[in-house]
Amino acid sequence: MFSGDDHGHMGRALRLAERGLYTTDPNPRVGCVLVRHGEVVGEGWHERAGEPHAEVVALRAAGPHAAGATAYVTLEPCAHHGRTPPCADALAAAGVSRVVVAMEDPNPLVRGAGLSRLRAAGVAVECGLLEAQAHALNPGFVMRMTQGRPYVRAKLGMSLDARTAMASGESRWITGPEARRDVQRLRARSAAILTGIGTVLADDPSLTVRAAELGEPPPPGGWRQPLRVVLDPRLSTPPSARMLTAPGRTLIATCCPDEELPEAIIDGTAEVIRFPGHADGIDLTALLHYLAQEEEVNELLLEAGATLSGSMLRAGLVDELVLYVAPKILGSDARGLFRLPGLERMEEAVGLEILEVRAIGNDWRVTARPSIP
Repeated sequence: MFSGDDHGHMGRALRLAERGLYTTDPNPRVGCVLVRHGEVVGEGWHERAGEPHAEVVALRAAGPHAAGATAYVTLEPCAHHGRTPPCADALAAAGVSRVVVAMEDPNPLVRGAGLSRLRAAGVAVECGLLEAQAHALNPGFVMRMTQGRPYVRAKLGMSLDARTAMASGESRWITGPEARRDVQRLRARSAAILTGIGTVLADDPSLTVRAAELGEPPPPGGWRQPLRVVLDPRLSTPPSARMLTAPGRTLIATCCPDEELPEAIIDGTAEVIRFPGHADGIDLTALLHYLAQEEEVNELLLEAGATLSGSMLRAGLVDELVLYVAPKILGSDARGLFRLPGLERMEEAVGLEILEVRAIGNDWRVTARPSIP
């Protein structure tokens, strides 16, 4: 049974972990608090891959005061040598007497190994305190470890009548500046952004994190630019596309043969990866598995039009919808949110579990989890 103090210290560890929201990929966001005789003697959070984990930062801050302390850690301490040595060994060597963990490592190959190593060293171990909150900090890491694909978050701006643009394609701006600033935060926390060739041809987006719009100080090392991924079955991306010269990397996913590669792409303005598919579509599941395994993408932000958004939704590959709803009516001729042909009966409708509704400036942000029948 966890005490009120246990809850308070783990809550602090979770707040520390959140500081790594924009920087830790591909590693999880983790925080640690060391408490001895009711006093915090050390705390830390993991900042970026290759640098010390949260437990090591907290142990360094505590020094000799770590002996006999309780460690509150938001994720099971690692028990293997990766970019850094095992944190379970470091905690045991420092003389920590008790470790409280929010959640086990989701990697089925290592789950429980850190807890077992601590117990074997004589450390009292308890797990499961504020587990849901810890899981919510790392949805992408959990998804990648358990399902072999990124966590997909679809972002869509729409009018009150669920329209994304006028019939002409004009869409700037449906939502206000506060909502657009919030989108920049979604981009900043995402390892990659996925869009379709239709969006590239219609809007010519750069799909970058625009620091000037964020309204907050940059994390250590500055804002990271997510990998841009374009679904382009026929290799129609023009050499003049803004994202090809924007900061960061652009990956073009196609099923075109080598002999059809445009010269501009051959020259290295983008990386081209081939996937199974046909002229009208690419195997979306294969793409997501590639991004997880080869690019170590935890969270993927889908910023696309109705066709790709509808395909991802129908395939059950959208884990979360973030809808920015503007108090505007665009009319029946305006463009819809999802292209989902063939839905004829109410039982075929896509259900949504509303997770949060929040005012963002003059707009509303609706966060929902889809349920595909």
